[in-house]
Amino acid sequence: MNNTRYHRFTEHTLLEALQDTPVVLIHGARQCGKTTLAQAIGNELGYHYISFDDNNQLQAAKADPIGFVEGLPELTILDEIQRTPELFTALKASVDQHRKPGRFILTGSANVLLLPQLADSLAGRMEIIHLRPLAQSEIAGQKPTFLQQLFSADTGLNFNKNKYPRLGEAIAELIGAGGYPAAIARSKAKRRNAWYRDYITTIIQRDVQDIASIRNLDILPKLLALAASQTARLFNAADLAAPFSISRPTIREYLALLEKIFLIEQLQPWHSNRLSRLIKTPKMHLSDTGLACSLLGISSQSLWKDKTLLGQLLETYIYQELRKHADWEDEDLKFYHFRNKDKVEVDIIIEKNRQLAGIEIKAAATVTLQDFKGLTKLKEASGEKFAAGVVFYDGERILSFGEKLFAVPISVLTPAMLK
Repeated sequence: MNNTRYHRFTEHTLLEALQDTPVVLIHGARQCGKTTLAQAIGNELGYHYISFDDNNQLQAAKADPIGFVEGLPELTILDEIQRTPELFTALKASVDQHRKPGRFILTGSANVLLLPQLADSLAGRMEIIHLRPLAQSEIAGQKPTFLQQLFSADTGLNFNKNKYPRLGEAIAELIGAGGYPAAIARSKAKRRNAWYRDYITTIIQRDVQDIASIRNLDILPKLLALAASQTARLFNAADLAAPFSISRPTIREYLALLEKIFLIEQLQPWHSNRLSRLIKTPKMHLSDTGLACSLLGISSQSLWKDKTLLGQLLETYIYQELRKHADWEDEDLKFYHFRNKDKVEVDIIIEKNRQLAGIEIKAAATVTLQDFKGLTKLKEASGEKFAAGVVFYDGERILSFGEKLFAVPISVLTPAMLK
């Protein structure tokens, strides 16, 4: 088995936060690498490590939260903090008494921003860092530059390479592998699928019950599989509720729970006063395409043959890659999608410093002017705010399709393929 420890580009952000913030929380899906990152930094800086997957530590913290926190060393990592919500008030009191930067590194597999009573208790005292599964650039060990170039594209996109490799069936293989470190360490797809099956079971049996009381736990994996089939599509609670004999509000609660544990997310619609007939429904994306393929029971070979599903999963794959890149930027980047009632759409809109960039995604090796229809609409609506529009395609060259409009090979985002 591959035991590679990947350098996470979030490490720089974590080190900066520890210089001026008493509590730093690394949150993200279980097994995405939070503990590995926290321990790597903690070992260098002399942190004591406690995991609440250890039942003895868990019970001690729940029984006497104040005494537990008072007994902690000055620098401590508390792993899987969502299992002990009782500690947050005690941590607040401790930090208020001794407000030294970097005292606590917390990790959590549930989004505390969606658990208000936890987030509010450490407001102003805690920085939150979202860690996602591995990006292709992290696997290759090469810091990406795509977003910087996207927002400075007046002079054209230039990645210092005249020709890029077509990926072909390798697109399906990348989608199927996903980005969880433990999954990609397994070279055979059968073994990766076994890991993903165990992963879902573990989350539902443990993490879900830590943060919510759910009667019909057996519905969750089925609902998650259905969500996987709807990834990159407009969110529709009615469609997701249809196979189950439970109400739409209950389905919405279950979906909100899956969002809290970072298995799905919603991409909000973009609005503009210059455009009418806009659809105001968010899109849904699975957090990882390897997980999605496992839930759907589809191999990379089968995915390659199913062009409709390939297009959906490729959109989610590129969306998640760009979200990872954005996490490493100094500026705050916001993500949206755009679609109107005439079905003119842009898969991804990224906003940075009031500038807008649009991304369209297609798995084909050819690109035409028609593929820029939505980007042209976005360009007209945003005027001087428009930074660039890109159609990702499985081609070999960066091509100009007009001012600030480009066709870009998908392999730009897969640096390991360029070596």
